[in-house]
Order: sequence, then C-alpha cells, then structure tokens
Amino acid sequence: MDWRVFAQQMATMARDLLAQQSMDATLQRITESATELVEGCDAAGVLILHGTRVETLAPTDQVVIDSDQLQERLQEGPCFDAARDHHGERVLRIADFTAEQHRWPAYAPQARELQLGSMMGFLLYTDDEDLGALNIYSRRPGAFTEASETAGWLLASHAAVAFSSARTHAQMEQAVATRHTIGEAMGILMGRHHLTEEQAFDVLRRYSQENNIKLREVARRICAKGSL
Repeated sequence: MDWRVFAQQMATMARDLLAQQSMDATLQRITESATELVEGCDAAGVLILHGTRVETLAPTDQVVIDSDQLQERLQEGPCFDAARDHHGERVLRIADFTAEQHRWPAYAPQARELQLGSMMGFLLYTDDEDLGALNIYSRRPGAFTEASETAGWLLASHAAVAFSSARTHAQMEQAVATRHTIGEAMGILMGRHHLTEEQAFDVLRRYSQENNIKLREVARRICAKGSL
C-alpha cells in the first residue's frame, strides 16, 4: 500500500464525512469508504446493539444484514462482541471463519454458508461514548493484512468522530422540532379551552403520563387533530 496516497485519500474522506447533510448520509459514506480504502473489503456496515437486539446501519451488501441478523438470532458472533465489549479489544480480526468454531460454534459455520471468509470489527467510540461497531467483511479467508487493519482502524477513528457529530446534530434538530410541536399544541389548548400556558402544559404532561405516550407524540396528535 502506498501510504502517501492513502493519507491523501483519508484526508479527502474525512472532509467528505463532515460535509454530509444527515446522519444516514454520513454512515453511508463511512461504509462506502471502507470498501474503497480497506484492502480486501467486499462489504461493510455499522452494527448498533440495543440490549440484545441488533440494528444494521448503512450496509453496502445484503450479506452484512444477513450476518447481523444471524448473530442476533444466535446471540453470538464477532460483530456482536465488538459492539458489546466496551472494555475489551477495540479491533477484532478474524482471519478465517473456518478456524473460529471454538469461539462462535453456532455462528461460524453459518457464516461460511453466507460465503464469508474473513472479517474485521472496529469499535466506534469517542472519549464520551461508544457508538457501535464498523464491521468489514471479505468473502475470502485471509483477505486482510496488517495494512488492512491499520487502514480500517484509521477509518474507524475518523468515522466515530463524524458519526458522533452527525448524531448530535440530528438530536438537536429533533429537540428543536419537538419543542416547536409542543408549543404549537399548547397554543391550541390555550385557545380552545382558555387555559394559561402552565395549565396547557400540565394537560399535556398528565395525558402523557396517564396513557404512557411520549409527550412529543401527544403534542403531535393535538396538532394533527386539534384536540385530544
């Protein structure tokens, strides 16, 4: 690998990541970059764990989804471990799935049936939070070298910062939208029932608690229907 060329590609990719307009676009660019920059990579995706439930983000190939769903069903596998083990290795490299049946006796044979030969998993993290795992697959055993691992680690480091930034921006946009919707719903209640601002908010809050519905959803329904 020509590291000078790779460094230029990585710098271009990092700027490109920060220029994306949404979290989905950022994640898609991350996984596409993996197939472009990591030698041996045939497919990539980001895996997020919600307890024991797996969510696959920005997969470049159906095999990524199939592998993640298989690991969720079996509750074992390298990507599952990479996303869950926040205190273990930050990089997980599987040279050959046929030699990994002692670690993942249920998953490894079925991964071979998916035509997977080798993989690498990189924990996506910043100083403040763990974000999931970037998983990189090859259909060939022994496809990944030390250079592949270094390239993947550098990509994952840039990706974690961009992912965190994009998610924070998305959360801020959602918070602003939620606040606007709640304010609009309060205005409707105040106008229809001659309530004060405090009374209108109390109506929303009590309805939310008594019916176990999120406050923003209660507000959205009022805005859509004009009442509860």
